[in-house]
Amino acid sequence: MKTTPGLLSSLESVGVVLYVQGGATSGIIGDSLSASNSQIVFHIPITGTKSGVQHVGSNIVFFNTANNSQVQLRNPIIDLATGVVTATIPQASNQSLTVLTIRNSAELKAKVSTDKKTRIRSTAYTGATLSLAPGVAATLSELLGLPVNTLTESANFGSADVTLKRVVKKV
Repeated sequence: MKTTPGLLSSLESVGVVLYVQGGATSGIIGDSLSASNSQIVFHIPITGTKSGVQHVGSNIVFFNTANNSQVQLRNPIIDLATGVVTATIPQASNQSLTVLTIRNSAELKAKVSTDKKTRIRSTAYTGATLSLAPGVAATLSELLGLPVNTLTESANFGSADVTLKRVVKKV
């Protein structure tokens, strides 16, 4: 997952830092978080489930450095069929909420390849465009103690590539 250019500098300007924790890692693209075109790339381990793709044990965290408030998006689940990403937010009564929408979910096509040597089949979905789900910007602003309308509703959040791998019995 890669954030939209400029998202980090917008968050940084109001004192919010975005990072991941758990089994996930991240890296910055650009000179610094406050650079106008900076981005952050998340590498989040995923597990395929019958209901979607789940990030087990990984969290995306918004942290407000001004007041030590944080919002965690715990164990996000990508549902390519419905075009949404849901996550449990402990700071919002521990509810599972739709946090991101996949704007181009109808256009995503699976690219399937099989490595005959290792008997691993990969199914890749590339270029999913993500935006904040309706109501999430207001919720994040409130939970982080930010002024109203600091975050824009349905704002571009980033893009994601998802690759699912599984062992096949016969190649």
